[in-house]
Amino acid sequence: MAFEFKLPDIGEGVVEGEIVKWLVQPGDAIEVDQPMVEVMTDKATVVIPSPKKGKVLETKGKEGDLVAVHSVIVVIEEGAGAAAAPAPAPAPAP
Repeated sequence: MAFEFKLPDIGEGVVEGEIVKWLVQPGDAIEVDQPMVEVMTDKATVVIPSPKKGKVLETKGKEGDLVAVHSVIVVIEEGAGAAAAPAPAPAPAP
């Protein structure tokens, strides 16, 4: 299932932020708390971590774009991207 991550409210009175640098790209596997994007406001530059484990389906906005707080910036396919555990080896025949 796709999860739409919205730019959180990252400071008092902040209504938008500038995408400084994407740290993930579409197709990347991502873990919880993994840094996704650097966003600069008029008060600070912050790294926004992923709230979910999965695969990045889409990033919204390019570096240098201004994005509004609460607008979708990343779409994550939840639970995807993790490598499947290898199947156990069959037991040797007696």
